[in-house]
Amino acid sequence: MKTTFLPRLLSGKALVTAALLALAVPGVAYANTVSVTVRTPGATAGPTSTFSEISTHADCTSGLVSGGGLEQAIGTGTSSNGNHVMGTEPSSDGSTEYTGSTGVVGTDNTHWLGIGGSGGAVNSSFSTTPYAVCFTSNLINHTQIVMNKAAGPTAAATPVAVTATCPANTVLLGGGARTTPASVGSLKPIASFPTFDNSGHDYGLKAAADGESNPDSWTAVGWNGGGGGSTNETYAYAICSGSDINVSGVTVKVHYTEVNTSSSAGANTVVTVGCGSDGNLVSGGADASGGNVTTTDYTGPASGGDHLNGSFPSDSSGNPVSDGTTTAAYWTADAHAGGAGSSNTYADVWALCANDGA
Repeated sequence: MKTTFLPRLLSGKALVTAALLALAVPGVAYANTVSVTVRTPGATAGPTSTFSEISTHADCTSGLVSGGGLEQAIGTGTSSNGNHVMGTEPSSDGSTEYTGSTGVVGTDNTHWLGIGGSGGAVNSSFSTTPYAVCFTSNLINHTQIVMNKAAGPTAAATPVAVTATCPANTVLLGGGARTTPASVGSLKPIASFPTFDNSGHDYGLKAAADGESNPDSWTAVGWNGGGGGSTNETYAYAICSGSDINVSGVTVKVHYTEVNTSSSAGANTVVTVGCGSDGNLVSGGADASGGNVTTTDYTGPASGGDHLNGSFPSDSSGNPVSDGTTTAAYWTADAHAGGAGSSNTYADVWALCANDGA
């Protein structure tokens, strides 16, 4: 069963493909044109075996990745609980992952990975569809990927958060999350969201709130519903503008909403938020949580089996956009209740929107 919650959409005229970013230089004002195209190759089937994963990728034929996501098909019945997001992250070539040393790990990426994992059950309907948000700009013409990682989680239903922060004098465009290994079937990233490296956001443990501007960090949260695993890792990825680019006139606005999810076991909750008049959609984030993630440190959902099945660019009804779309204006989160119902679990979604800032 899928329940769709559509929050109040922000007022303002419809988004257009091109938005103007203003760069302020003493004595001179430059107009910077931005366009965004979503690319997706369609679905990749699997996993076909328990405690495993499949990796698939979306590729930018022009522009650079500013963000990305994925959506999963899960089928019906109790086996549908077994498919979950295992990773949503930038890649240099469509297969290589940044899992080594932390810090700036890549530049000018044009590929996005969607990784689907399985728990103790699979069915023939399982698949993962990746989405790359491809960003073209004559101001932000270079990007860099910052990665940070943390050990765990190994304890059951105990979140481990890790935050990647952009270098000074750059702007955050998007981010991603990953957990390993897939052989621990209850392990998955439960949250991936924009935030700030400051005390007001507890240095990434509180998410960026609706209406905040220019977050500088991205947080990923690992969740291990059943516990176990001695080599578990959680990775966070921040996609930032390149160094030596004057981004003083750029504004990236956060839009966010949260809903209480269905208490029924095996139910999906889909929640959508839009950019309104605040510019182009450049990326987004999602989580399943204990609620109030923008006012308190992140807490996990009420049930250890809760997980994400999607975080992706969409239309206003929460449907994923098609390949080549240049007018994506919304981001959708797809949260799943797992095999046990709960009444104190929330689905959260974020959209990052590039505004002219003038």
